[in-house]
Amino acid sequence: MPRSKRVTIADIARQAGVSPGAVSFALNGRPGVSEETRQRILAIADQHDWRPSSTARALVGAHAGVIGFAVNRPARTLGTEAFFTDLIAGVQSSLAARRIGMQLVVVPTLEEELDTYRRWRRANQVDGVLVLDPRVDDPRPELLRTLGLPSITIGGQPSPDGEHATLWLDDSAAAETVFGYLARLGHRHIVYISGAAAHEHVRLRRGVLDAMSARGVRGEVVETDYSPSQVSTVMRSLLSRAELPTAVVFDNDMMAIAGLRVTQEMGVRVPGELSLASFDDSIVTGLVHPSITCLTRDTFLLGERAADFLLEQLDASEVLPDRMGPVPTLTVRESTGRPQG
Repeated sequence: MPRSKRVTIADIARQAGVSPGAVSFALNGRPGVSEETRQRILAIADQHDWRPSSTARALVGAHAGVIGFAVNRPARTLGTEAFFTDLIAGVQSSLAARRIGMQLVVVPTLEEELDTYRRWRRANQVDGVLVLDPRVDDPRPELLRTLGLPSITIGGQPSPDGEHATLWLDDSAAAETVFGYLARLGHRHIVYISGAAAHEHVRLRRGVLDAMSARGVRGEVVETDYSPSQVSTVMRSLLSRAELPTAVVFDNDMMAIAGLRVTQEMGVRVPGELSLASFDDSIVTGLVHPSITCLTRDTFLLGERAADFLLEQLDASEVLPDRMGPVPTLTVRESTGRPQG
């Protein structure tokens, strides 16, 4: 069928060889069709990027009263990151005051995140979405525009094209704060243990570290999946070298704690032989010994502001201008010091 024509439930029913009622049951997740038929109908709907018409939306109500948040992280590591628990609590705090719900899903891949947006739009399940971890050549903004699904991106810099609203945290300035502090202490070999290289914040932080070569700093980046197990493997490899780096910086607090544990396991003194720091803070980083130097931000407030921004975007006729999020500060603790010699 022609791509230019709006695909209707009747069109999907004809292609699937079922009744329009069966299509409605499948698209809305209701019983009444077999699982095989449901999957066939959903596949056809995905193929044509089907979404409810404005008339259909009006019949079921203009608003779902729910916002969506699809988090692309390994499910096992999500609960260990204080950043996410604080962020989600802040979002919920803002939404609860307005009696608005949140549909939170954890997805293992970018493609499943994209499919989640299609399903939400197709079934009119959410009014808008929060988007996390912008990527290089990110396909999500274009898909959300095509679906007509309002969004707010939580990112590390303003949106480059002004086509989607971003609540940004200035990750370049954050990186200068952390790496610059270590350089001023005299560190000349700094390893940054990051998350996925495709993430915008990793690219921005790496760019700052690379630029510090002009200040005599050798920067090195090691990508991980954020899991403590992979971080531990990376740290054991680093600490087995003949020549150690003088400082290691981690993307989040749990990664830093995993790294600290390996230094203790291998008898490397912190900060005597190696300084450690993190781009995220939590109560735990201040309780371990030695306590860990961290970039501290009000993540709960970030979640509140993101939810408020999205609700404003839902009522706006155009894409709202980008806004800046809470500015972090460096909390210096016991894990950093001047390098030996």
